[in-house]
Amino acid sequence: MSLPQGEQVRAMSIWINGTGEGLCFKTHTLDYEHKCVEELPKWNFDGCSTFQSEGSNSDMYLMPAAMFWDPFCKDPPNKLVFCEVFKYNRKPIETNLRYTCRQIMDMAGNQHPWFGMEQEYGCMGTDGHPFGWPSNGFPGPQGPYYCGVGADRAYGRDTVEVQYWAYLYAGVKFARTNAEVMPAQREFQIGPCEDISMGDHLWVDCFISHHVCEDFEVIATFDPKPIPGNWNGAGCHTNFSTKAMREENGLKYIDEAIEKLSKRHQYHIYAYVPEGGLDNARHLTGFHEASNINNFSAGVANHGTSISIPWAAGQERRAYFED
Repeated sequence: MSLPQGEQVRAMSIWINGTGEGLCFKTHTLDYEHKCVEELPKWNFDGCSTFQSEGSNSDMYLMPAAMFWDPFCKDPPNKLVFCEVFKYNRKPIETNLRYTCRQIMDMAGNQHPWFGMEQEYGCMGTDGHPFGWPSNGFPGPQGPYYCGVGADRAYGRDTVEVQYWAYLYAGVKFARTNAEVMPAQREFQIGPCEDISMGDHLWVDCFISHHVCEDFEVIATFDPKPIPGNWNGAGCHTNFSTKAMREENGLKYIDEAIEKLSKRHQYHIYAYVPEGGLDNARHLTGFHEASNINNFSAGVANHGTSISIPWAAGQERRAYFED
């Protein structure tokens, strides 16, 4: 890392594989630093090895979408490049949901939608056992671990501290982090971001989390229920608002949005994962601070509902709501 780099620049291209959940990356060398994402060259990869094509026609193309500083290199010109995936005919692959998301965001641009994402994840050892848990048993019951401090309460702090600095260096719009309810469970929060930039920042944040964990031989798992039993699962809460919701009497528009969401509940559950939300069913049980996957509900400062309105929003009659 102390060797001089010269004029050339490293670019690490990141994309989502065909599962819709896994991340891949390739690193290549640029002759000079590109100042904006539009200047970056396109690249290709073998899609049959990432569940994105068949072997007889496997070339996929990476179209740069967002650019960040690379926290894994010493010199500042190096970049992380989040990419969309396109097929051989330069049309978006079916799993390229960023492409369809951008179309929707363009339609809603005049409403200036803001997003803040709270992503929970578990820290697991390479043996699949939660990091820091006794090898032949379980830690004490939940209660002292949320936002906890101390060797018997905060597991894997070194990993989190390194991740935090890497997020800030990269330029991800990183808001906060805390230990979660299950021991060895963490949460990071991104935003607020407007429009499609929310997804870009969230995915790059996930990539950095995985990359940092490699150095500690820890696996960051986003499984909604990594440990069965009386332990909290993991979710990704979405804080959302439009310009009208953030202005005076915005609570009226929040209530209208919640009413619309209530009529499309099963459709939205189906959209969360291709299997129709069956994966999330292990987490959305109605227990352990999670709503029931089959029933729509809403409330003020209630984390057991589908939609929660923060207490401050109810008092000020404007702000945002949390999915």
